Amino acid sequence: MAGHFELFTDKDGSCRVRLIDDSGNELAVSGPFPDDGAALRGITAFREIAASGLIEDHRSGSSLP
Repeated sequence: MAGHFELFTDKDGSCRVRLIDDSGNELAVSGPFPDDGAALRGITAFREIAASGLIEDHRSGSSLP
């Protein structure tokens, strides 16, 4: 099974999104969205960025190959 996105409601009642890998590990959790529609648009944006986004290394003293 491939990874997936989960919509959930946090303890404050906000809609959030979790990215889960194929082993069931949580990879990322979004900030709060005002409603389900905004959360779905956030998932769409995440997919587009992940497919073509560059990697920026902001760690001190390190460099990626």
